Amino acid sequence: MTESPFLRNPYVPGKPVSPLLFIGHGNEIETAFDQILSRGHLAIWGGSGIGKTSFLEMIAAPQTWTFRAQDPTKAVIVLLSCLGVSPFNAANFWREVFLLLKEALTDEPEIQKEVEDYLDRQTASKDNLRSILRLLGKREKFLLLLIDDYDVALQPNPSYTEQDAANFLSDCRNLASHAKESQYLASIVTSLRRLNEAGIKLKPGESPWYNHYLFQPLKPFNETDAAALLGGLPLTPALKDGIRDIADGSPALLQVAGYLLFREFRANRLPDPDAFAAEFQRATEHYFEDNWNFSSETEQTLLMLLALTHLKGRLLKKRYDLGDTDVIFSQKERELRDLEERGVVIYQVKEGKKQYRFASSLMEWWVIKEIENSDEEALQARQRTFLNLMSRRQAETVTSAIRWLWQNKEEVPPILAWLGKITSALSIGFM
Repeated sequence: MTESPFLRNPYVPGKPVSPLLFIGHGNEIETAFDQILSRGHLAIWGGSGIGKTSFLEMIAAPQTWTFRAQDPTKAVIVLLSCLGVSPFNAANFWREVFLLLKEALTDEPEIQKEVEDYLDRQTASKDNLRSILRLLGKREKFLLLLIDDYDVALQPNPSYTEQDAANFLSDCRNLASHAKESQYLASIVTSLRRLNEAGIKLKPGESPWYNHYLFQPLKPFNETDAAALLGGLPLTPALKDGIRDIADGSPALLQVAGYLLFREFRANRLPDPDAFAAEFQRATEHYFEDNWNFSSETEQTLLMLLALTHLKGRLLKKRYDLGDTDVIFSQKERELRDLEERGVVIYQVKEGKKQYRFASSLMEWWVIKEIENSDEEALQARQRTFLNLMSRRQAETVTSAIRWLWQNKEEVPPILAWLGKITSALSIGFM
């Protein structure tokens, strides 16, 4: 059967979703508009692939405003990613803001000219932005800053010291909270972690620079939203269960799964499990790597313990003992809750106890591979974290389990075992 040129694949892995195709996060959008209309400031945070960039683009879309009976022309919207400011420093950031502000002010030529003058004189700065805000206020308008990947502003680099970062964040707070012109400014920033956990640490006696933000996690999709995203596919119950096993509520992982499956459905082909597994792994590995790299050492250790605990059930014979890991998990509820909000783990309650597992079975496989590829030096570097989480005896037990894994890599089931639910469902096909 020849592919129809009119049956376009509706899934868009690896890029933000168009506001016209945006699904879910209704409460978070309402929270954002509450902050915008009161000229407040919102800090959105969530794991890699959770939809933060798509969320900002949805907020910037005129139809999102008109749907809520708001006039989008009252807001001058500047949307930028700190990843696009290279190298990141305060001067480059404010210059980028002014460049985008110039583009957004086509219907305000006098204010646009003022912005151009600052750019020509290379004096774009927080202080000069205050004069622009005053001009906007006279026109009964305000500036809405939508700043993606704000983590970058919290991390020093060769041209941006920790003190530079502290000064920049202090300037942002002054602009948002203390300057008279703050009544003409609202902002939404996104980050992979809560701002107070994502970068520079406060010194004793310092006032928290992040206090002017309302914090809002962007959580994974619930079952209703996930079903709506995959609504263009005739999925069997087994396929739905298989997709939930590898993607749960991650918008990015669901987009990849939907894209690969729609391609086969459009071509009237029975999906090949091996090919699907290989393509899904290639397309999603960087999401798992990001979630790992942006986890603290304690969170990484918890993920390792969780993966090792579940691996025992996949081995043909019991090969190692980890001791009572439930005690460790019960003592680290805060870290596990953060991992849950980022879409890395999920839990269910059995007999009054929380039992955690990976949201994606492929993330579990990825962590096992991370353990396999570590070495003695890396293991020794983790000993301090182990001892902060468990007794010395249990730390030795976990260390022995990791060394066993190094020596018996052939015992670990192949990737298809982690994708078991979906691979068996693929062999049946679509409805």
